[in-house]
Amino acid sequence: MDKTIYVSKNENDSNAFLSISDAINSIPKDNRTPVTILVAPGIYREKVTIDRSFLCIEGTGESNKDTVITYDDYANFIMEDGMKRGTFRSYTAFIDAHDVTLKNLTIENASGDSVTHGQAIALYADGDRLVIDSCNITGHQDTLFTAPLPPKEAVKDGFIGPKQFAPRTHGRQYYKDCYICGDVDFIFGGATAYFENCTIESLRRFSEDKIQGYVTAASTPEEEEFGYVFSECRIISGECPQGSVYLGRPWRNYAKTIFINCDLGTHIRSELFHDWNKQDARETIFYGIYSDDVNEDFSKRADFVRKLDKEQALAFSKENVLAGKDGWQP
Repeated sequence: MDKTIYVSKNENDSNAFLSISDAINSIPKDNRTPVTILVAPGIYREKVTIDRSFLCIEGTGESNKDTVITYDDYANFIMEDGMKRGTFRSYTAFIDAHDVTLKNLTIENASGDSVTHGQAIALYADGDRLVIDSCNITGHQDTLFTAPLPPKEAVKDGFIGPKQFAPRTHGRQYYKDCYICGDVDFIFGGATAYFENCTIESLRRFSEDKIQGYVTAASTPEEEEFGYVFSECRIISGECPQGSVYLGRPWRNYAKTIFINCDLGTHIRSELFHDWNKQDARETIFYGIYSDDVNEDFSKRADFVRKLDKEQALAFSKENVLAGKDGWQP
């Protein structure tokens, strides 16, 4: 039988936990029964680890802005041992389980601008069959990390954090009707992730750089067929100058990122993607673009970016991308 747990900021509600973390920790770690945590409107300042499977956490407000999980850790903070906190300890919410759904929530890293604070993850999502539905995921640099980490660090202790030495387990993630914002590499990682009907907003950095940011930085494992697919998404910016943002660059050399029938704002550069000055990556990355609009002009795209035809685009349907060996259809 499915179970429902309640969370509320109202201390007089004896049937509810006061924090999301306490509600999660009340569930057995080996849980195999679907559990829903209903979270009342409010601002929950806590660093949340979601390490139970078959779990749905849902905000009960009229809007996803009504239920906010917020924290403000950031990479440049100096820890007691003299080391920087680093990217992968900066998260607000950390999913470390399979079969997890988040719905109608805002997940925020409130640390501030990336020039001062560096990387600051709002959602660290590590698991298979994850569904993020109607959520706001907000931050600046490295807002959303879709694990797994790459196999090796580029610099010593570059991956310091909860999964630094863990096996790299590839997962599938589905983002539906979400709002995600940031500036540099603010959607990054190695998962197979499908973004449907999402609004992706680039924020302007507090710098005079000509290039204001990169939407994605995929690190798709070489053996995986699919990386990131954006379908029917709105790629917007209210702040960035025209032609100042790239759709993506390869964190690792086999990055795969596709945009299908997405509305691209004028802030996106005509080259679309950047190679991160990795000449060798041009031979292994798969960056693609498709539009049903025959008048859409992608003629100035970088020479390593593929303009897909309709048949090629069909291969990147949600059903194909997320099915895997178990036929998952969220």
